Amino acid sequence: MYRDNPLKKISWQDFQTLSPEEKGPYFLRDTQPYHVLTAQQFDRPTLEGICDLATKIRMIGKTKGGIHFLQDLLSEKRAMLYFVQPSTRTFLSFYAACQIVGVKTSEVRDTTTSSEVKGESPEDTVRTFSSYFDMIIMRHPVGGFAERIAWLLSNSNRPVPVLNAGSGKDQHPTQALLDIYTLERSFENRAGVEGKKIAFVGDLARGRTVRSLATLLLLYPGVKQYFVAPKELQIGEDILRSLEKAGTEFEICDDFEQIIPEVDAIYMTRIQDEWDTAHESRLMDTSRYHFTARHLEMLKPGAVLLHPLPRRQEIACEVDFDPRAVYWRQVRNGMWVRAALILTIFDRGGEIDRYYEDLVG
Repeated sequence: MYRDNPLKKISWQDFQTLSPEEKGPYFLRDTQPYHVLTAQQFDRPTLEGICDLATKIRMIGKTKGGIHFLQDLLSEKRAMLYFVQPSTRTFLSFYAACQIVGVKTSEVRDTTTSSEVKGESPEDTVRTFSSYFDMIIMRHPVGGFAERIAWLLSNSNRPVPVLNAGSGKDQHPTQALLDIYTLERSFENRAGVEGKKIAFVGDLARGRTVRSLATLLLLYPGVKQYFVAPKELQIGEDILRSLEKAGTEFEICDDFEQIIPEVDAIYMTRIQDEWDTAHESRLMDTSRYHFTARHLEMLKPGAVLLHPLPRRQEIACEVDFDPRAVYWRQVRNGMWVRAALILTIFDRGGEIDRYYEDLVG
């Protein structure tokens, strides 16, 4: 099915010297996503194709016949969910996405239940998975580990696709895909995402979801990005350099209430204190960066509020009942987008298109 395997054409040493943008083409097969590792690997047509496919899957899945059709698409495939970092939504949405398209799953969620506890290297553990499964979906605390595995498997006698479900503090590309899909659906009657003002709020220094989404938004002309955080938790310089290189307008600020009336979307994040070395961020007062019921009066009528979750106090529970709070829809969208992504990787999107055309007649 896939003729090209770009990662076989480059050594690991040379691959490591490449920028994220330069690495992107190495994750494709026949111009389509194969390994899904970074936000930088996506272009606008691919994003639109995945979003369109997700919507069609949602519609097809509304009938019993449609559900049976979807479950037969990849019934011959097996996936390993290797999640050795805590996860609720990402794990369950990938699990549900596999069920939707018929992929059989197994899981390892704790290294103490695998031979890693005996001293086996993580690389050998994952290569063992590739002997039994057709896809590896992994979340790992070490940044760049998913890339290492993708290169290793591509140069083995059993190459299988690797999906990065969260890599250290660096990347979370599939979360960014569902975030884009949520924004697209939120603004579908308002000329789409292009030209919108989008604010990221909270722990931006260590929020991998922010880094990935900020990167994907570079593909949408006219978007202005705001980064609202205390100085200690502000967005990384590498992301700012990417925005500058792309000619994207952005603003760095620490006054949340000043920004609320200006923007079309607010992307809230929690404090990522699991990365603390000395509990330093737990001592910070971040209450200025919480969205309360009072702030709803400041928010534009057509604006939306997102959060990758889990949340703590940064969004008051009373806000949940406002129609502009779309983070629970955002959660469900993850299932549809990841199902669309899996079908794209295995080149089955055309079957969805044909079934959908017959459905809508």
